Amino acid sequence: MSLNEAAKMLARKKKMKIDQIENKFKNKELFKQALTHRSWINENPGIRGTNERLEFLGDAILEFIVSERIYADFPSEEEGFLTALRSNIVNTQNLSEYAARINLGKHLFLSKGEEQGGGRDNASLLADTVEAIIGAIYIDRGFEAASEFITKNLLSDISIKLEKPLKDAKSRLQEMVQSKGFSTPRYKVVEETGPDHNKIFMIEVLVDSRSIAKGKGKSKSIAEQAAAEAALEELAKNA
Repeated sequence: MSLNEAAKMLARKKKMKIDQIENKFKNKELFKQALTHRSWINENPGIRGTNERLEFLGDAILEFIVSERIYADFPSEEEGFLTALRSNIVNTQNLSEYAARINLGKHLFLSKGEEQGGGRDNASLLADTVEAIIGAIYIDRGFEAASEFITKNLLSDISIKLEKPLKDAKSRLQEMVQSKGFSTPRYKVVEETGPDHNKIFMIEVLVDSRSIAKGKGKSKSIAEQAAAEAALEELAKNA
């Protein structure tokens, strides 16, 4: 299936729900393992393993399938474009956004402490779980099933991604300031609000020791991207 065909599929069909993903598994225990964080194992020893090995496998499969598809679908593009596009698809932000759309966090097996600490909304943890699901699908039903899952759920909105800058805000800001002879931007947490399970971070970005802008988000990485985006807008005004 080409990326154009996948984009058309997105317009016709909503992304799979978590129960639809589970129903396709022959081995339901393997699916549960894909959702099992190591913290849950500490409180429930001997029931099953963590999802870390599945995540390791899924990460490699995801990168390969995405690389193969965009290589085939963008024959005139150079390596730099393909690398940036692949990163835009396989990065933590994109995977965690997909996880949020299917409400994956609600179904994770977490310890009480990890849950109270906001684990069900943790972008990195959610992205890792998506990779673990991909690894589990590969083991359960093979390469074609894993490829179909990635194409339907992670490649189908690629036309939307191409309407925006492929590089994230932090990368673009770094390139901009370094081209002007400054060192790499520095990010500093200036405020944390809310309970541990629902914190909001305020981060300041500094260039040449000068505060340029601030951004906030539910994780430090999201807040850093917001700060970088605000800094790009601020620098563009003063260009």
